[in-house]
Amino acid sequence: MGNLSTTPPSVSPSGGAGGGDDAGYSAGTTPPGGVHRSAARRELWRFLAGRVSGAVVSMLLVLLSAFFIFRVIGGDPVRAVGGDSPMTPEQRAEIEERLGLNEPLRVQFWEYVKDVFTLDWGQSYVSSAQVTDLMWDRLPNTLLLTGTALILAAGLGVWIGARAGWRQGSTFEKTQVGISLTLWSAPTFWLGMIVIIVFSVRLDLFPVNGMRSARGGDQDFLPDLLDVAHHLVLPACTMAAVIYAQYVLIMRSSILEERGNDYLTVAKAKGLRDDVVRRRHAVPNALLPTVTLIALQFGAIFNGALLTETIFSWPGLGLLFYQAIKIPDIPLLQVLFIFFAGTTILANMLADIIYRFLDPRVRRSA
Repeated sequence: MGNLSTTPPSVSPSGGAGGGDDAGYSAGTTPPGGVHRSAARRELWRFLAGRVSGAVVSMLLVLLSAFFIFRVIGGDPVRAVGGDSPMTPEQRAEIEERLGLNEPLRVQFWEYVKDVFTLDWGQSYVSSAQVTDLMWDRLPNTLLLTGTALILAAGLGVWIGARAGWRQGSTFEKTQVGISLTLWSAPTFWLGMIVIIVFSVRLDLFPVNGMRSARGGDQDFLPDLLDVAHHLVLPACTMAAVIYAQYVLIMRSSILEERGNDYLTVAKAKGLRDDVVRRRHAVPNALLPTVTLIALQFGAIFNGALLTETIFSWPGLGLLFYQAIKIPDIPLLQVLFIFFAGTTILANMLADIIYRFLDPRVRRSA
């Protein structure tokens, strides 16, 4: 027993006990940190592959359903193309042949599949223009309306929601929660009609039809810009009011969860003002759910607002879809449906990916 040495064992560069982080691993052997990083990369690629494959499957289902859904909604495209004048059977057969409606359903489906993979979406039944041209012409108008509404709703909703959550139990919080719940439950068409009656019919402050006045397109740049902005006020505010409540309530809930955390107590103990603690510490940590909501609603920016654009006759994709479904203009409906669904699927996929990078808890539970 007395011969036992207390001298620690020697460590060679290639192995042995002790040493640095990579000690005990010869050349060509992966240290523990490298193992963890390699496993994290594999897990990340599995996560991305799962989200992308799910989006691809969803998109294939959308492409499949786009063919059938608009052929069972009723309507007579031949009558819409031929006009109100009576048609002979020969005239009707000629129009059906020109539109391709005289073929069996399986033949129409096969032609549709070929057109999808060749990106040839066809022509509108009414205007005979390429449906993609009609869609791209209306897309900037939709982006202007829905983008403005989203900026207003997110900016104002986050600001008010943070203040309401920080001042829990106050009159301000109760008032804002009540307003938000009322706006969230109000139907868009009802709210739009109220806005029109008050601000257009009664007060005569804003126009309600279209995007420009009769001479809007012939004006110089600045007068035309002001004219478009004047027409934009009511539809953008109506759309923003509907989605604004979501940001208020979600941000308020996030702030309430953050209020009891120790880091806020430490910040207050350092002598920081209450507004500074809320703005610099509580709000950044409470923004994760709101960031996800913005990413999810990013798809809605491209989809347009069917009710809002229809009520205010705003020449966007929503109004174009409404006009096409009355006929029905099947090629135009198909491309709009695929575009709407595709942007929504893409936005959901990106929201999942962004949230995983923003919140470490999601990475650990994945």
